[in-house]
Amino acid sequence: MHSTNSTAINIRGLTKQYNGLIALDTIDLDVGEGEFFGLLGPNGAGKSTTINILAGLCNKTAGDVQLFGRDLIHDYRECRRNVGLVPQEFNFDQFTRLLDMLVFQGGFFGIPNHECKSRSIELLKKFDLIDKADTQLRHLSGGMKRRAIIMRALVHRPRLLILDEPTAGVDVDLRKSLWSFLRELHDAGTTILLTTHYLEEAEALCDRIAIIDHGRIVADDSTRNLVNKLNRESIIVTAMAEISEDAIGMLKQYNPAISGDRHELTLSFARGDSDFDSMLRRLLEIDIRIASIRPVDNRLEQVFLQLTRGDSKS
Repeated sequence: MHSTNSTAINIRGLTKQYNGLIALDTIDLDVGEGEFFGLLGPNGAGKSTTINILAGLCNKTAGDVQLFGRDLIHDYRECRRNVGLVPQEFNFDQFTRLLDMLVFQGGFFGIPNHECKSRSIELLKKFDLIDKADTQLRHLSGGMKRRAIIMRALVHRPRLLILDEPTAGVDVDLRKSLWSFLRELHDAGTTILLTTHYLEEAEALCDRIAIIDHGRIVADDSTRNLVNKLNRESIIVTAMAEISEDAIGMLKQYNPAISGDRHELTLSFARGDSDFDSMLRRLLEIDIRIASIRPVDNRLEQVFLQLTRGDSKS
């Protein structure tokens, strides 16, 4: 995370209602300039509403929002110039050529045509799409279209890049290459706000994470601290033989969950060496021959489920 005393996003008491339905319920949020910030939550939690308000696509019902010290309403044009938005959907004219779309986008921000074209070609090379410059967008693959809308958001060199599920539906190779590019962009000083359903993505990229649920912020902390808030840990035990129902019954205190082939057992326990030791002793006492033990992947996902379900035993 880049050290800074400046704030890129300052939100106080932000509320949004749709016909009486509360989408955002008086949320407060700060994102430092140069920070890589993750906003996570289940579907319908308020992530996209927050993003749309920041990008000027949706009016707030109440509250105050500032971007880089400027009021979102009173200094709308300046705020909008500072923001690049990568939406979930491909919202462009399918018959437009890729290069033309990028040049047009720069023009919306008052950038001279020659500068728009130069910047667009630079981005096409960076994203390995220079050979598609004259191709209509409808002829691009899904992964190429995903890169195209990221390039479009960057043409005017925004100080804040907002990404709404940027790697949804892309293959693993493209996801990793986009991660690499976003890290480069962040290292160069761009503030990034990311929403994603891939929790490993947030854990890999973000300095800090806020979790939103039912329109309220339920957690806001560094990624490391959020992971450390787990009050229980889970492991997967692979046994050398099928695990009997009787054995599972003798492990109830560890919330046992058996896999389909009855050789794998997921157990959870309170954090701390003594609890792990007692669980191992119990496995040996009931004659489970252990082939391997491994931690459950993605500890951030466990935190997420705890906070959004209010379940301290997940």
